[in-house]
Amino acid sequence: MVIYMALPESFLQQLKLSCDIESIVSSYVNIKRQGRNRACLCPFHSEKTPSMVIYNDTQSFYCFGCGAGGDVITFIMKIENLEYIEAVKFLADRVGLQMPESGVDDTQAKLKMRILEMNREAARFFHKCLSTPDGQAGLAYLKKRELSNETIKHFGLGFAPDSWDSLRKHLRSKGFTDEEMYRGFLVSKSRTGSYFDIYRNRVMFPILDLRGNVIAFGGRVLGDTKPKYINSSDTPVFKKTKNLFCLNFAKSELNGRLILAEGYMDVIAMYQAGFHNVVATLGTALTQEQSRIISGYVDEVILSYDSDEAGQKATKRAVGLLSAEGVKTKVLTIEGAKDPDEYIKKFGATRFKLLLDGSSSATDYELEKLKEVHDIETAEGKVGYLKAAVHDVLSTIPSSIEREVYAGKLSQETGVSREVIVAQVNAVIKKQIRAKERQEWRDIQSGKQFYQDKLNPQKAANKKEAIAEERIIAFLYKNTEYCDYLLQKVPPDSFVTDFNKRLYGIITQKIQHNITLDSLSGELTPQEMGKLFGYLAHGAELKNTKQELDDYIDVLVTHNNRLTGEKIAGMTLNDISELAKKLEAKKK
Repeated sequence: MVIYMALPESFLQQLKLSCDIESIVSSYVNIKRQGRNRACLCPFHSEKTPSMVIYNDTQSFYCFGCGAGGDVITFIMKIENLEYIEAVKFLADRVGLQMPESGVDDTQAKLKMRILEMNREAARFFHKCLSTPDGQAGLAYLKKRELSNETIKHFGLGFAPDSWDSLRKHLRSKGFTDEEMYRGFLVSKSRTGSYFDIYRNRVMFPILDLRGNVIAFGGRVLGDTKPKYINSSDTPVFKKTKNLFCLNFAKSELNGRLILAEGYMDVIAMYQAGFHNVVATLGTALTQEQSRIISGYVDEVILSYDSDEAGQKATKRAVGLLSAEGVKTKVLTIEGAKDPDEYIKKFGATRFKLLLDGSSSATDYELEKLKEVHDIETAEGKVGYLKAAVHDVLSTIPSSIEREVYAGKLSQETGVSREVIVAQVNAVIKKQIRAKERQEWRDIQSGKQFYQDKLNPQKAANKKEAIAEERIIAFLYKNTEYCDYLLQKVPPDSFVTDFNKRLYGIITQKIQHNITLDSLSGELTPQEMGKLFGYLAHGAELKNTKQELDDYIDVLVTHNNRLTGEKIAGMTLNDISELAKKLEAKKK
């Protein structure tokens, strides 16, 4: 449950009147007309056919693919990864509304704001340190890497002195507390409870979000101390699996293609050489969340990872994740240099661009790697190569046309007919599908219930009643004048499933107290808002007549009467007599 104190109703109404949901959503994704509503590709999951609908009449959205939904505040919470109060402030700033000064429990929002201010001050401290005697070693390292002063300034690069408390002392002088520094991953705590700087004797790389806020840092040590890099852990303002280094700069210069590099220096070196469409992950392998973010910006990614074993594993993982998001993937192979930085220094930016343009497809790359393991000049090697290519590469290609093309290529390489290779690929795919279906069935039988409704698990055993509850809630949301009538016929306790009972209770209470439903996103999680607006979306084609409403009411009344009858059937005569007395007392 969300625990925010209520914002003034008048403010929320004014905010929503000022924030047209179609206008807000269209600033993130392309919207197309669909009857009287609008549709778009959902930014919260991978898809090729638009399944997210924007409803102008209710100023809401709902994705029929993944179930995301809600009002304009919910949309901002999800797409900007913000808490409720932060999303409200984000929208208020966007339309020039002043946030109410009281009545808001924004402790978490204030902490995030303090950490962002503290990070900005820490970044200034690190950057200024480069021009002091303590920072000369850091500046020398950056100059050795041939970074210009302009590049150093553009990325806000800096240096953390070889000291246990220089940053801590500086931030305390600016009014920040040890606890704030600890929560922001700038200091650590010893066993005795004393605080000390995390980053010492390190070249510092600030990490910015899309709005230009400093949300984290990466630090490269000078010398042989381990670890070589220290990257910020997750904090209230930073989730490493959901951010990409340099995306704030790259997002406006993508031109449909993105270069995914391995580290900070690779990105900065390429950027300085004129390749501005480059980003890197943040001390972790590419994640599903990062892949989804990338798919929202480009259709093609060039992977620029190291050629060692770790780099090859990272490449294979990235290919799988990006392909699942519908992103075409190519792999950059560098010869004559160990990384893009060294290649650009040796051969120049023009040659590097030719190298990028000549990047092999992910499938070609994986097949070449297999040929390094299997000698296709021998019968044994040829068989091993074909088995691995069919099972590990071709069977993972979603396009049947592309599978046919590569089957033809394998046929030319090995002398085995294309038809035989295609048949083997299809057999592997069918086997994988059957295995997946069997696993899903085992999950259901074992009680895991693979496709169970997580928010309303009781629906599985009470489907008819749960659907009636959903229809009643959707009807009430659109026809609040029926609140008293509904409460008389089906009070909240008449509801069968706990989730719908809670939702119904929240909505009826607001209506009874003459509070508009604009504040629901402050009491429900984004997932619960999605469920509610899913009820509205799935019931959009219904007539919404009183007769329909009464039919849904009858479903719940019949269910409860049956339960009462079963309960009475199991009672003794004394129990029935006591129940009758209680019912008679209620009538009086």
